Amino acid sequence: MNIFKLLFSSPPAPLSYMKLGPDGSQDNPLMIQFFTWDSEATGTSWWKHFENEIPTLAEMGFTQVWLPPPNKAAHPEGRGYDAYDLWDLGEFDQKGAVATRWGSKEELLSACRVAKEHQVDIIIDAVLNHKLGADRVEKFKAVTVDPQNRLRELERKEIEGWTVFEFPGRGTKYSALHWNQEHFTGLDWDNSTQTKGVFKIVGKGHKGWSKNVDKELGNYDYLLGVDIDHRHPQVQEDFFAWGPWILQTTGAVGFRLDAIKHIDRKFTLRFVRHTNSSFVFPIDSYFLIIHVAEYWSGNINAVLPYTRTFKGETAFFDVPLHMNFHHASQHYSRYDLRNVMNDSLVKIKPGHAVTFVDNHDLAHFSQVGDHFKIQAYALILLRGTGYPCVFYGDLYPNSECYNENIARNLKLLIKARKLYAYGGTEDYTSSKNCVGFVRLGDSTHSGCAVILSNREDDYVHTIRMNVGRSHAGSTFQSYLTTDGRVEIDAEGWGEFTCFAGSAQVWVKL
Repeated sequence: MNIFKLLFSSPPAPLSYMKLGPDGSQDNPLMIQFFTWDSEATGTSWWKHFENEIPTLAEMGFTQVWLPPPNKAAHPEGRGYDAYDLWDLGEFDQKGAVATRWGSKEELLSACRVAKEHQVDIIIDAVLNHKLGADRVEKFKAVTVDPQNRLRELERKEIEGWTVFEFPGRGTKYSALHWNQEHFTGLDWDNSTQTKGVFKIVGKGHKGWSKNVDKELGNYDYLLGVDIDHRHPQVQEDFFAWGPWILQTTGAVGFRLDAIKHIDRKFTLRFVRHTNSSFVFPIDSYFLIIHVAEYWSGNINAVLPYTRTFKGETAFFDVPLHMNFHHASQHYSRYDLRNVMNDSLVKIKPGHAVTFVDNHDLAHFSQVGDHFKIQAYALILLRGTGYPCVFYGDLYPNSECYNENIARNLKLLIKARKLYAYGGTEDYTSSKNCVGFVRLGDSTHSGCAVILSNREDDYVHTIRMNVGRSHAGSTFQSYLTTDGRVEIDAEGWGEFTCFAGSAQVWVKL
């Protein structure tokens, strides 16, 4: 990152220099989260399923794939967020299996090689906050704290915790660190009394909760499982070795950083910088590793301080925008579409924003309703700011959230992004229930016009929008359907329409 300190007086926006697509490509980059919570492939492993889909993903225009955590989980069906051993990618007989839920290490690396051949980059999901599935218990002193205020201590006592990680299948291959209570700050289970709670580990060498975390619940260092103390020198050494190792092993270009509001901010910044400094890029390469952080809050005022803390070295998922989409889908026509981009990261700091509609975590508390998903996807895929991430569950058949009509239209929006959505963006805020925007195109792309509605009747909206004088006398055709035409006048204006409760994209014939 030193080169950017020399070139810029202040940190540049991360999306302006991170590697989002193939070197030299002028096409719009695009990410996909290639899994849902309950992902399973019929008759094959998930990694093999991913490998089989890579040619199709590349042809559609996807340039990056966020994969599920590839590490060994606490049990064979674990998704990897129940992280047991980050160094085991499905190579060792541990926790009841050699392969992970997703497949073997060989299958993962094979898929990564095929992705590289198709110029599709891999993003690794890094679960650095906690561990689960310890190999045995040990006794130590702890303080019970109020779960709703982690700064309020209740009772000091000796407990028995699952905190010893010896990795009997892997031994010391790749890493010699075997974990015990000294590497953790807290846990949620006293095995001696079979009691659940939030226990802060105390005693020799322990510093308590980190102060460099979110202040929700007084102090949000503890989230789940056995909470890692990122201030411990051995922990830092292990993670700083693991980051470059897994990127080199898989050929991935960066990380999705899980649960960063619970991780010591100083450690996370050091991890990002250490990983960046561990790679030597070609002298003419402008790109650095991509880091995308998950700071889960719909409050933009909580997110913005983190963007400043990480000094332009980490992009962030735009959770405030997702929450706007969720609220819009909850309130139907009562929601004012003119406000849908307000108080979002993509509006305030577009160069930091990775936009999304839904993801693997949302099925039970903030999922975007089906009736508004295509409108939401049109906003992230076809506008000129932010870096969009498509959710596997909305694109591929699955048992959790698949809707055939959404998938059909989503594929068309993805294609429209690749072929037409270039140039400046002009907004047309027609009314509370209908908004539009125009992408003006560039020297090789003609641009497009987009209209969104959240009315609940049979109304047909019309918005007069200007697509540019270069299109004077031309005809625009509806893209999500095939029966609409708009004639563009001598000044570049046209009367574009959209059915209530839907979205429409118009492109030049």
